Amino acid sequence: VQLVESGGGLVQPGGSLRLPCAASGSIFSINTLGWFRQAPGKEREMVALITLGRTNYKDSVKYRFTISRDNAKNTVYLQMNSLKPEDTAVYYCYSVQLGRAYWGQGTQVTVSS
Repeated sequence: VQLVESGGGLVQPGGSLRLPCAASGSIFSINTLGWFRQAPGKEREMVALITLGRTNYKDSVKYRFTISRDNAKNTVYLQMNSLKPEDTAVYYCYSVQLGRAYWGQGTQVTVSS
């Protein structure tokens, strides 16, 4: 199953974005889906994961970001509210299938006034 992110762009501090990640096939049987991000000069880091219905978030995005999945649409979402300049990064969709990690191509999110 391939992953394709969209929804990135330029947003002002305090604004919101929703990132969809569309899968090329069914995600019904995929237990782990998530979002990572990578800022310039920094390592890729976990932002949010959803595993068997349980969610896990990076501390700095808790209560601002929400991950969800729609199995009928084969899509995983990242709703980002109250965005901050430090949220600026390339955001990558992620899944684990048969023990192997898969990544999307990434979508740029820039938070700036």
